[in-house]
Amino acid sequence: MPEPRPPFRSRRRFLQQAAGVGAVAAFAPRPSLAFAPAASVATTRSGRIAGYLDRGVHAFRGIPYGSDTSTRRFQRALEETPWTGLRQATRFGASAPQRGDADGHPVSEDCLFLNVYTPALRDGRRRPVLFYIHGGGYNNGSGSHPLYDGVNLCRRGDVVVVTVNHRLNAFGYLFLGELDGDALAESGNVGQLDLIQALHWVRQHADEFGGDAGNITVFGQSGGGAKIATLMAMPEAAGLFHKAMTMSGQQVTAAGPRAATQRAELFLQTLGLSATQTDQLRTLPMQKLLDATTVRDFSRAENTGLYFGPVLDSRTLHRHPFHPDAPAQSAGIPMIIGNTRDETRAFLSNDPSNFTLTWEQLPARIREQQYVDLSPEVVIAEYRRLYPHYTPTEVFFAATTAGRSWRGAVIEAEERAKQGSPAWVYQLDWRSPAEDGRLRAFHTLDIPLVFDNVAAEGAKTGTDARAHAMAARMSEALIALARRGDPNHAGIPPWSPYTLPQRQTMVFDDDSRLQDDPRGGERRLYERVPFIQRGTM
Repeated sequence: MPEPRPPFRSRRRFLQQAAGVGAVAAFAPRPSLAFAPAASVATTRSGRIAGYLDRGVHAFRGIPYGSDTSTRRFQRALEETPWTGLRQATRFGASAPQRGDADGHPVSEDCLFLNVYTPALRDGRRRPVLFYIHGGGYNNGSGSHPLYDGVNLCRRGDVVVVTVNHRLNAFGYLFLGELDGDALAESGNVGQLDLIQALHWVRQHADEFGGDAGNITVFGQSGGGAKIATLMAMPEAAGLFHKAMTMSGQQVTAAGPRAATQRAELFLQTLGLSATQTDQLRTLPMQKLLDATTVRDFSRAENTGLYFGPVLDSRTLHRHPFHPDAPAQSAGIPMIIGNTRDETRAFLSNDPSNFTLTWEQLPARIREQQYVDLSPEVVIAEYRRLYPHYTPTEVFFAATTAGRSWRGAVIEAEERAKQGSPAWVYQLDWRSPAEDGRLRAFHTLDIPLVFDNVAAEGAKTGTDARAHAMAARMSEALIALARRGDPNHAGIPPWSPYTLPQRQTMVFDDDSRLQDDPRGGERRLYERVPFIQRGTM
C-alpha cells in the first residue's frame, strides 16, 4: 500500500530522512559524462533526441510521452507535441505537481516525461525492458531520483531500463465522475492512465532502444508497487507488460465511488467551492489545488491530508486490484512480491522517543500507529510470547510494520497462490549499517539493492563487499525474472513460488534462505481482524 508519510513531506525529503539522499546537485548530468550526440541519437514518434554516454550506456532524460496536462486537468493526456530538429535529452523533465521539493526538480503540469537507459540502439538484440514506477504513495515523487539511475542494471544484465513521471495526488486521482458527469468520469484514475500511455510509448519504441516490446517487466517500490497491482486489474493495461515485481507496495482494494466522491466534496469545500462548481477546478492555480490536498481525511486517525489513489469507477477500473481474488487478466504474469522486515523504521525513527519506549508507554504508541483496530494489549502480549527477548522498541517497530503494510502483501501472495499463478515472495532481512544499524531493513532499503546502486549518494547500504553481494543477489533476481520469467539464479538458494499452506518466502540476508511462512505468528495475529486498505473506505 502507499506508504504513510507526515503531512506535506515530499518524496525527496522522505528519502533524505529514510535513505539519506544527498543534494539536488546530484540530479545534474555528471561532469564526467561524455556527451556524444553522434553516438546517442534516437528517433521517437515525435522527433529526434540526443542523449549522452554514461559508462558505455546510452542515457536519455526528459523524453516527453504526453502533452502538457494543464489544459486537460482530470482528463486523459494527449500525445506529446512533435518537434523539429534535434531535441536535447540530457536533463530530467519537470516532476508532477506536488507539495515540497519534488526530488529536487521544479514541478509543472507539463510533467509527462520518461528516462531511458540502454546498452545499445537499434541493434536488434531484443533486450528485456525494465519499466520502473516510483514510490511516494500516490502523492509525491518522480522517476528522476539518483537511486533510480539505470546504468548499473543495464551493465549487469544487458537490459533496457525506463523510469517515468506521471500525474499524482488531486491531479491524478481526484474522482469527479459523480459530480461532473461524463466529461470527468475517468478523473479518479488519470494518473494510472498516464502510466498506461507511457507503456504504450515504450512498446512503440522498444526496438529503437534495443529492447523487446514483447518482454516488458514493470517493477516499483511502495506506491510504485501499489500502482502496479492496480494496473494488473485495469483492462487497458492488459498485454502492455509481461512480468511484475513489487517492493513494499500493495493495493488490495481501490477507493469506492462513494468514498472518493466524499473526498472530492471535501476538497471542493476546502477551496470554497460547491459540488456544482467543479468546472472552476480546471482554471484555479496549481498551488491552490495542492494546498487543498492537506485537509484532514475523514478515514485517517492521523492528520496526513486527503487520501488519493485509484478509484473503482467502473469505467477504467471495474474491480478491486486484489479483492475478492487476484485479477484474472494478469494470471499469466510471473510476479515477485516483496517487503522489508522493518518497514516502519523509515517512517517512525525520526522520533527519538520511539527508541526509548517503556512497556507502560507502548500501548498508546501502538494504538496510534498500527492502523488496524486490534487491542494494543493483545498485540503486545502476543509479541512478548513470540519474541520474549524483544524490547518495547522492537515490539513497536515489528507491530507497526505487520499492522500497516505487510498484511496487504500477504493477501496478494495468497490470492495468487489460490489462482495458481506464479508468485515468488521475498522478505528483506538484510540490515543497513547506517545510523549505527538502528534502521535495520527499513522501507526503501531494497531500492539501491535491486538497482545495484549501493554507491549512489543516499543509498544507506554501505559500499563494502557485503553490500555489493546483497545487491548482486537482488538485482540478478529481477534480471532473471525479466529474462526468463523466474527469479532463480546461481547466487541464491532455489526459490520456489509461494503456495498454500507452505508460504515459501526467500529471506534475503547475508545468508539468504528459503523459509516457509516466516513471521507466521505475526501473520496469524493480524488475521484476527479484517484487512481494510487505508483510504479506500
